[in-house]
Amino acid sequence: MSSLAVDYARKQQTRFLSELKDLLRIPSVSTLPEHKNDVRRAAEFVAQQMRSIGLENVEVMPTAGHPLVYGDWLHAAGKPTVICYGHYDVQPPDPLDEWTTPPFEPTERNNNLYARGAVDDKGQMYMHLKALEALMKTGGGKLPVNVRLLIEGEEEVGGESIAKFVREHPQRLKADVALVSDTEMFAPDLPTLCIGLRGMVYTELEAAGARVDLHSGMYGGVAPNPLEALARIIAKLKDENGKVLIPGFYDKVQKPSAEERQAWSRLPFDEEEYRQAEIGSSRLTGEPGFTVQERTWARPTVEVHGIPGGFVGAGGKTVIPARASAKISMRLVPDQEPAEIYDRFSAFVQKNVPAGISLKIKQFSMADPIVVRTDNHFVRAASAAMKEVFGKETLFIRSGGSIPIVADFEKSLKIPSVMMGFGLPDDNLHAPNEKFHIPNFYRGIESIIRFFQKLAEA
Repeated sequence: MSSLAVDYARKQQTRFLSELKDLLRIPSVSTLPEHKNDVRRAAEFVAQQMRSIGLENVEVMPTAGHPLVYGDWLHAAGKPTVICYGHYDVQPPDPLDEWTTPPFEPTERNNNLYARGAVDDKGQMYMHLKALEALMKTGGGKLPVNVRLLIEGEEEVGGESIAKFVREHPQRLKADVALVSDTEMFAPDLPTLCIGLRGMVYTELEAAGARVDLHSGMYGGVAPNPLEALARIIAKLKDENGKVLIPGFYDKVQKPSAEERQAWSRLPFDEEEYRQAEIGSSRLTGEPGFTVQERTWARPTVEVHGIPGGFVGAGGKTVIPARASAKISMRLVPDQEPAEIYDRFSAFVQKNVPAGISLKIKQFSMADPIVVRTDNHFVRAASAAMKEVFGKETLFIRSGGSIPIVADFEKSLKIPSVMMGFGLPDDNLHAPNEKFHIPNFYRGIESIIRFFQKLAEA
């Protein structure tokens, strides 16, 4: 399997990891305004890396939110053009007291690199840059394929700026395929390509009752309570088995094929180990009659993420809050349409608002669900590349998560995506002690090198 580029990447492993640590030290939390300058610093870091490896037309492009970073190299005549996508923004690190080591001080333990953004998505995005560097340095300043890199800083807050850019600049982004490394392998040492993603609708309900907070002794029993109102509304969204009760919610749910379900049933999966090691709860919940894979990959959900309001400090304070809110999202599957589901959700919620409460509904972000085709030479090249690196047949799975840009690439650019990710199920995405298994960082770089080489040979 050896090639000059792979040999180069292996010799540079220590430097590659050190550079990644520098990027991970930048707290580029896109959802918090106080980190706006840090997000910009991360964008400049990525742009400088692009320039240093010889990419052209590198630009940090302002948007209504956080910057997009673009670069390209387009001199491989007659060869395919690949858009390499990733994001340099990260989730907030809270709760900080659950981190073993500081979230923005990358730390190696047990062959893992711990830091916020290690696997989602700085580490995986950085694999693209280092694979391109290896090919450039050993190819006389040339690449085997044409590439465009489009790296965003808003994936963790909905990705609206990149979606707008892709819609408005199809000619500037003309390509044959997109490479996305923001997914995970099914299990350690099992090369995996993700072929499906759930969509999402993210909302916030804002409930208001009295004009000001009130004393519960003096006004309890007559004043409307927004927290109680939200609890009543939320309780009506699902039954005790996890079935969503919004009318029409399941009308357009596309079932996975018999072949896909059969393939999932053959995956090496221990439900009890999954419950203990990944979930850490006393039991699994969800719709009866569906496997864990079906529930997380092919069934839609409604989830509540936070209910701020009232008094939450230490000790007691007998207050009826004037206002309260609840952050609620829905994960969608083909062929559910985000706008239609949002309308159904809104109508159901408004119908169930208790007396004395006024309710506003905010819609933060939407993403389409998608299942990509596997009968093309891009997927075959990626599958063969990973097989060479890992020495095993490559699996096809879906993911329960959402990557909005994948559907945008298909709709606006008419190109498929190859979702070649190297995370692991226990990498703690969005949670304390996020990590990236260091051997997967290196094997990811080698897999991407081989993928580009195989595309050039096709």
